[in-house]
Amino acid sequence: MPYDLKGRTVLITGGSRGLGAEIAHHFAAAGCTGIALNYATREQPAVELAKKLETDFAGVKAVTIQGDAGVLADCVKCVRETIEAFGGLDIIIGNAVRLSSDSTTPHPLPVAEAQAPPKTEQDTLTRDGAQGWTKFSTFGDLDALPEEDWDKCWAVNVKGQMALLREAMPTFNANPEGGVFIITSSIAGVSLGGSSMPYSVTKAAQLHLMKCMAQTQGPKVRINAVLPGLLLTDWGNLYPPEAIKNLKERAVLKDVTDLSDCADAYVMIARNTSMTGQSVQIDAGLNVANM
Repeated sequence: MPYDLKGRTVLITGGSRGLGAEIAHHFAAAGCTGIALNYATREQPAVELAKKLETDFAGVKAVTIQGDAGVLADCVKCVRETIEAFGGLDIIIGNAVRLSSDSTTPHPLPVAEAQAPPKTEQDTLTRDGAQGWTKFSTFGDLDALPEEDWDKCWAVNVKGQMALLREAMPTFNANPEGGVFIITSSIAGVSLGGSSMPYSVTKAAQLHLMKCMAQTQGPKVRINAVLPGLLLTDWGNLYPPEAIKNLKERAVLKDVTDLSDCADAYVMIARNTSMTGQSVQIDAGLNVANM
């Protein structure tokens, strides 16, 4: 029987912009009444989104929670503050990023596309609403990124996800219908390419972690992952037009990933009570076209 989302509480890390914001809208439309929006440093977009959700959807209460997805104590804080705000927690969407002062690339890309340069030399900071931590580099260059960057990828993409679930498990186990944990992963985790090797490797590790947690933490929690392709959010649009065009041409469906379609997958997974330990690719056929 499908899991009824009406009246549920959801925590969305990296929830203030881009995919995270779209996910928030979709869960509010599906009937969730408690929505916690985590952000790293940019408070204003999170506050504005919370107000919009409360205005657009009757009965919705939205709160904002500051926290760095690469700091385990902040991950714990996000779960605890959500429970304090709503008296419980039903769903976690692990969609967060860690803000970096270094130049970063906005989105994972497969193989050759991973080498496309960003639009400016300065690049941009990693943004709330993206899908993990990364820094643009030549994929095959083993000296491209220092150990510090590997550690950042590991902290956000792997350890942070585990910290969220670990803190939420007592609540999920106490819920009559358990809980839902959905990770925003990437097609970089299932392909030999991406914005950087640390990103691709840690996204692959993230997917293995997802399966390990699904196997060991049931039956009261369902744990799955969504693997987006290129999303034309503020982050994805930092790529040059020619790189975006090339990605469209290489995808089976000759397009990039639709943001609304991708967000809808999270709602579908949350409702499905027969599914756990699974990776769902929403990428317009980009990955399968390049196998």
